[in-house]
Amino acid sequence: METESLPRAEDFALARKLQWLALSLTPGVGAGRGRKLVERFGAIDRLFAASLTELEASGLSAAAAQSIASGKSLELAATEYDHVREAGATIISPEDAEFPKQLREIYDPPLVLYLLGNAEVIDKRGIAVVGTRHPTPYGVGMAERLACDLAARGLVIFSGMARGIDSAAHRGALNGRGQTVAIWGTGIDVVYPKENQKITDQILGSGGAIITEFPLGTFPAPQNFPIRNRLISGISIGVLVIEAGEYSGTRVTARCALEQGREVCAVPGNVTNKMSWGPNTLIKQGAALVATWEDVWEGLPTDTRLALTPVEQPASTEPGSASLFQGAELSPHEKRVLGC
Repeated sequence: METESLPRAEDFALARKLQWLALSLTPGVGAGRGRKLVERFGAIDRLFAASLTELEASGLSAAAAQSIASGKSLELAATEYDHVREAGATIISPEDAEFPKQLREIYDPPLVLYLLGNAEVIDKRGIAVVGTRHPTPYGVGMAERLACDLAARGLVIFSGMARGIDSAAHRGALNGRGQTVAIWGTGIDVVYPKENQKITDQILGSGGAIITEFPLGTFPAPQNFPIRNRLISGISIGVLVIEAGEYSGTRVTARCALEQGREVCAVPGNVTNKMSWGPNTLIKQGAALVATWEDVWEGLPTDTRLALTPVEQPASTEPGSASLFQGAELSPHEKRVLGC
């Protein structure tokens, strides 16, 4: 047999990637059910080689089983894949080396990830910074300063790019000349909110990334964001909460973090402000209190601290680090000691 007629490894990899994408596009199959199906059949290719009877016997609905058995799901995947490439994005399946190791550990990792930007950054150590869409000036300031200080010290800042604390966290990371990743609850081609197009461009231009598990064209439906929140906590080594009301979606992220074994910390707020309910309650329940970036840093695993790139300059462009308290101005000698 001639070499040219042998299937290439790239062809096998693409075929399996399309199968993962097809499974994600099959109606009625979410991340959890999809994973259980693959485990039941032993491999993704065996799932797509199964008969209609075998698929229905696995608990799939008639419509979902028919979509897979007839090849309709694979046709949708091929079309979606072409459109994704046209949009300048890529698809990452769980079998790809670029798939974040942190997400492999959670209970219901995504079947595929849509990616814009730097594939390497999504697998780096990072902290999720989350909070309310209606922050106070104090909350915005703390989010920007803490994200700036942490990003400048090598931590990736993960957030959802929603209005308020999320956007402030991304801006802070960019100000610190660090890397940041936005996890969307929409399609990779749907910027939400629209006014964050500038932040999107800055994230991509600075070596960051945008990721989502939702197909192209997915609009910002309210039910998408709680689903998305498990990825924000799951891809991170810890979650930092800055201002959140009693019924805020941030509570979902914090709960996911605890279920996934991630560290949770919070910035305390004014007890008379309803947006302080979330972080203050988390602190009462045992979350670490954060006043400066050092509080987050001290809670990191030793191997993470050692692996992060050291910096020579202060992270923030403003004097001092993010803090709840106003300290005295340090002398030049004291600054050198603190820097060391």
